[in-house]
Amino acid sequence: MDASTEYVSKRETPMFVNSPASSKVNAVVPSSENGYVDSFSMLSTQKAIEEIIEQPLLQGIDNHLVEFSEAIRTVAKALRRVTEGKAAAQAEAAEWKRKYELERARNLHLEQNGGLHLSAEKSGKVVGHLPQVDESNERCELCHGKDDICVNEVLQDNEPDSVPAILSNKMIRKASFKLSWCYNGEKSNRHKHDVVSFEKGDITTAGRRSTQISLKWLSAPQTVLILTKPNSNSVRILSYSMIGWLKEKKNLNIFVEPRVMSELLQESSYFSFVQTWENDNDVLTLHKKVDIVVTLGGDGTVLWAASLFKGPVPPIVPFSLGSLGFMTPFHSEYYRECLDSILRGPISITLRHRLQCHIIRDEAKSDHDNEGSMLVLNEVTIDRGISSFLTNLECYCDNSFVTCVQGDGLILSTTSGSTAYSLAAGGSMVHPQVPGILFTPICPHSLSFRPLILPEHVTLRVVVPFNSRSHAWVSVDGKGRKQLAPGDTLVCSMAPWPVPTACRADSTSDFLQSIQDGLHWNLRKTQSFDGPRDA
Repeated sequence: MDASTEYVSKRETPMFVNSPASSKVNAVVPSSENGYVDSFSMLSTQKAIEEIIEQPLLQGIDNHLVEFSEAIRTVAKALRRVTEGKAAAQAEAAEWKRKYELERARNLHLEQNGGLHLSAEKSGKVVGHLPQVDESNERCELCHGKDDICVNEVLQDNEPDSVPAILSNKMIRKASFKLSWCYNGEKSNRHKHDVVSFEKGDITTAGRRSTQISLKWLSAPQTVLILTKPNSNSVRILSYSMIGWLKEKKNLNIFVEPRVMSELLQESSYFSFVQTWENDNDVLTLHKKVDIVVTLGGDGTVLWAASLFKGPVPPIVPFSLGSLGFMTPFHSEYYRECLDSILRGPISITLRHRLQCHIIRDEAKSDHDNEGSMLVLNEVTIDRGISSFLTNLECYCDNSFVTCVQGDGLILSTTSGSTAYSLAAGGSMVHPQVPGILFTPICPHSLSFRPLILPEHVTLRVVVPFNSRSHAWVSVDGKGRKQLAPGDTLVCSMAPWPVPTACRADSTSDFLQSIQDGLHWNLRKTQSFDGPRDA
């Protein structure tokens, strides 16, 4: 026998170790002599192998697998309950911390005002006061002025009783105003929450006649902040003209960004009266100095203006100088007439709700290790980033489990942002004054996953589970991307500080006009009238 025959015969000889069937095979297959095995021995070996394959599995192995899978499922449920409880506790702790900080800031402000009033009384001088307005007939009996939209605290630091004092003639006093519900330009006695009435044991929905919010100045505005779109010659020329007109004709104090301030000084020394800020601490107190914000650009400029104010936001007058303008109803050609009307008042405004989000890190040892809160005007997006794997996000609404998102990501949007990324992902367009949170998936791997609109009072939590194949990424209004590792949680709720934007006509007319002009909504040729008709 040659060497190749010997090699093949050795490869075809099966080897079994420590098996009952192996002894059977070894008993059938005789030991080869000089590497030779006869054909009868090979046939017996194949029969033995077929018998081994045909043997049934061990008894009870299926039952063990079922018990093991049930145990794994029970452990998964327990882990989910633990994660949900931890997220709820962290959200509650963050909410109490926020309330504590607001109360502490309020007490400090009241102490400072008390000291100022005391020093004024000792010196025998009048410090200054706001005009007193009798609002007893304007407040609803159900809310007693606490949650009434007519109260100034809607756009202030939750301090309706605080009175700004003038320390010197050089200090600028912020203008005061009030908000009220109006109908066709007239004041309405029906308030925001007077919707349901109870008569004779029956629940009846009352007809709401108040459809528009109106802002009336109690004292004349004195300070204007102008924000411009960068790298635009037309915007730059318009800002020069507007600044000069506001100073010469209206005698207003003008604030601009540091970038615009350097451009103005390079253009001419005439603009030396314009003011700006130097650091982030000055930006935090900007809402205490500015009465009106004027934006020259598109919706992105409005988003930038809202991001500057981490708390209350002054009324914003947006002029359209961009490509799409869902929030910019005013035309720049008529800025003199528009600003003159707004400075006189009253004006119709849209209160655009914002979301307040913060990230709770799993590896954080205390609340100080977590990041600060983020305010969102359009949407907060959680996506898979550059990863090729699907996102795996567990979503909770208050204490209820909503769903597990498996797809490219998730969008939590305001109603003002319903015409932005959420619309491109299949979400509905919603009137900006409808209070709610849009829950829109991005390319979900499920045909039955449709978008939701949730009420404004809920708190949403998005958790990256520990069994996720990759990290997730979160961005706010299209910027500031941050990574979410497995175990991290994003908590999102409605912020207490809306963004008031001035209306050209009213909220509904401006909204419908924006989707018709910007999106050409339902634009088609009219059906021909000379076709067949019903008899």
